[in-house]
Order: sequence, then C-alpha cells, then structure tokens
Amino acid sequence: MARYFKYFPKTYYFSNLDSSSLDVVTNILTRFKFEEGFKNNSVFYYEYDIQDSDTPEIIAAKIYDSPEKHWAVLMVNDIVDPLWDWPLDQRTLIKFINEKYSTNATGSQTGTEWAKLNTKQYLIVETKTVFGQDPVVVKYETDSATYSNTSTYTITKTLSDGKLLTIGLTKETKTYYDYEIEENEKKRTIKLLRPEFVAPLDQEIKKLSSGN
Repeated sequence: MARYFKYFPKTYYFSNLDSSSLDVVTNILTRFKFEEGFKNNSVFYYEYDIQDSDTPEIIAAKIYDSPEKHWAVLMVNDIVDPLWDWPLDQRTLIKFINEKYSTNATGSQTGTEWAKLNTKQYLIVETKTVFGQDPVVVKYETDSATYSNTSTYTITKTLSDGKLLTIGLTKETKTYYDYEIEENEKKRTIKLLRPEFVAPLDQEIKKLSSGN
C-alpha cells in the first residue's frame, strides 16, 4: 500500500529522546476527505459489495485496471485502517469472535459458543405500515428489565384517505455473536469512484500535496 501514502506531506521526527537525530518522514496522520454531498452524488460514485476474497488492491485491479490505485478505494470511503475498517472474511471473523470472548467462556466453552448463547442487546421494534407502502421499522435498544415488562401489540387504524395504518410493537434480542456479524457486514457495502474520475482526482491530490 505504499502508493496510498505517496503524495502525503512530509513532517519532521526526532528519532531519539535527546533530539540529536532529525528525520523527514511521511505524515501518515494526514487525511484527504470528501464532502458528504459529493460522495452521495451517483454521478461520481456507485455502490460495491465487498466479497470475502476482495482486498483494496484486488478491487482496484478489477475496477481501475491497476492494483496501485487501491488508494482511491480507501480514500473515498474514509478507510484509515485497512485491517479493521475492512470487513473480515468468514474464517477470520469467527477467529476474532472466539478470541474476543474467550475470557467470558467457562469450562470447556469456547468464546464463539459463549457469544452465541449470551445476549448483548434487548430491542423494542416499532413497525408502521400503510397499506400499499413499504413498512417503516424503528428499533430501540433498552435494558433487560424494560424489555421483559414491555407488552407486544398490533393495532390498525383507518386514515382520512381510507388507507389502513398498522402499528405493531414487537421485541427481539441480539447475541454478542450476531452483533459482531452485523457490525462486520456494515463495512461490506462501499462507494467506488467511477473510473473516469480517478485520474483527475490523482492530479488534484498531487497539487494539494505539493502546495501548488
């Protein structure tokens, strides 16, 4: 990923405590950021679902015909840490879950088994549906006591235009295992800059980095 940092500005760094050695290094803390309005414009971007076999370099090779353009994949998605900001493949994710929750396990239980058996979130789910329209679902996280004392229901009302409105309240729980799976999946859909805009962007970054 050396090219990702190629145009980052330089900074000074003392390599020992007595300040006798001054080095010039790449300032990896620098961030190039796009405005949200620009990123949400479908003229410039489209969505892409990361596959387990994908890396930033593989995607860049497929979309931009060069793995060296992986910087474009990372930059437009504000990915700072390609290891943890990128979705883990299934095998790595299960290993991560097992290790993360191993200290909670008892006896011969594995961390993964503990994560599957224990509840992380208690959720109250409100669903509103107008006949002929997509339902609107809102989930509220609560504590176990409120969850237990909340009653579920479904009511139907007739609106002024004659359409039926159905409001339902249900409950659901989420285990630590399901939580980790969902958090990983949230990283899977990214935005990719359309290929024709990559070269102009590269030139603009060079200008910003050089101060011209």
